Amino acid sequence: MNKMASLSSKKTGFLSSLSYQVRHLTMSRANCNIINSNNNSNKYYDLVVIGGGSGGLACSKEASQLGKKVAVLDYVSPSPQGTSWGLGGTCVNVGCIPKKLMHQASLIHSAVQDSYSYGWMDSNNASLNVTHDWNLLVDNVRNHILSLNWGHRVQLKEKKVDYYNCFGRFVDNHTIEATDKNGKKMSLSADNIVIAVGGRPAFPDQVPGAREFGISSDDIFFLKEPPGKTLVVGASYVALECAGFLNGLGYETSVMIRSQPLKAFDEHLSKLVLDHMEAEGVEFLRDSTPLRVDRIINESGKTELQVSYSTRTDNSNNNGSQEMHKVAVDTVLFATGRRAATTDLKLDILGIQTDVSTCQIPVDDNDATSLPNVFVIGDAALGRPELTPVAIMSGKLLAKRLYSNSSELMDYKMVPTTVFTPLEYGAIGFTERQAIDQFGEENVEHFLYRCSMHFISHWSITYHSVTAINVILRLFVLPLKGGRELLVFI
Repeated sequence: MNKMASLSSKKTGFLSSLSYQVRHLTMSRANCNIINSNNNSNKYYDLVVIGGGSGGLACSKEASQLGKKVAVLDYVSPSPQGTSWGLGGTCVNVGCIPKKLMHQASLIHSAVQDSYSYGWMDSNNASLNVTHDWNLLVDNVRNHILSLNWGHRVQLKEKKVDYYNCFGRFVDNHTIEATDKNGKKMSLSADNIVIAVGGRPAFPDQVPGAREFGISSDDIFFLKEPPGKTLVVGASYVALECAGFLNGLGYETSVMIRSQPLKAFDEHLSKLVLDHMEAEGVEFLRDSTPLRVDRIINESGKTELQVSYSTRTDNSNNNGSQEMHKVAVDTVLFATGRRAATTDLKLDILGIQTDVSTCQIPVDDNDATSLPNVFVIGDAALGRPELTPVAIMSGKLLAKRLYSNSSELMDYKMVPTTVFTPLEYGAIGFTERQAIDQFGEENVEHFLYRCSMHFISHWSITYHSVTAINVILRLFVLPLKGGRELLVFI
């Protein structure tokens, strides 16, 4: 039996109790208002929402509570590795929820490592020695997600929202063609239509083997076998979060980054995050670009993935000399950006344009497209913060504007966000560079405050940072647990 599991066997934890919950869910079609798509007749609604993620669900339930007839269409196309999931969107299934649970699992490992310094030891007065069971973690995380999938379906039924497990595409700006997994079609008409399809990971198509042999954040939480030695390709928060929890769970992890990591965040604080990850054992392959991925058999007969890549040797010149390298790993995770899932919606029929690189849809302050009855919320909208709370509030406010005479618009400025790397990075407001550009360097002060919680542990760099000009413009938090530390600045 896994030693870490045995340590907690005397106490039923949150995740372990979920297996019981899921086994006792009677997920029958009769108890969930999934509408049969065999009926080819045209169905009319006040509002049809395409996408059953955080924003779409919030918008549909709010509209229904305001007395409108509402339908939600949600269909998950499998990833290149065949991974798919249930109702709830990215956050519930392959984003916030499983990420935070695996992040927490890695922090528990760090806490066990630190425990001896705080007086915790085994019966032999030695530091605690534990191992990790990947399959146990994945099973419990997946069971929790299944319970959330079920909960969303129950909520739709309670709110009298019709749920279609179908893919929706436009026929015109008032008509949606819904197709189920068996290819059966039906037609839905509505006065208003909301696009809330979210986004999916983008593989680098110029890299042979990336899509065939690589995985993405759509797959990592479903792996049936431990990932082993892992290469994460990308410099986004998704890349660093995945690398952080994989390393924390005990897997040899490296990150290949082509340029500046965490571009949307403060450069100085981002460096602290990376420095901490390096100190924890994550290797960074900087100024490097993957060229191809091949499946090989090594000298011992083991199947591996071989990644060929180039490294720029002259950092001052993007066209400088290149060195060629190869690295063999068990898993390659691509976190090289995301694209909105709008490609197959038939938007061209409506004359709605999408961004060339992100496939996102331009909208106005009212979340409307170029057509006054077609709206976009969440990650599919161009220029919006791609955050679950933002999508939820956007959906609620849109429904209220449509059906309760509200004029309140979503305020997309000064939205707080957190990067769940081992050294967590929370921020709201300007970056230091943005503050300097807007107010001048002479008017901006930067303060770095070190947290006192971990002076006797290996967490030696836990910081809080404030950028100020008369009032606080941006507050950064890089804590293990930062709530009490924020009181210093209030």
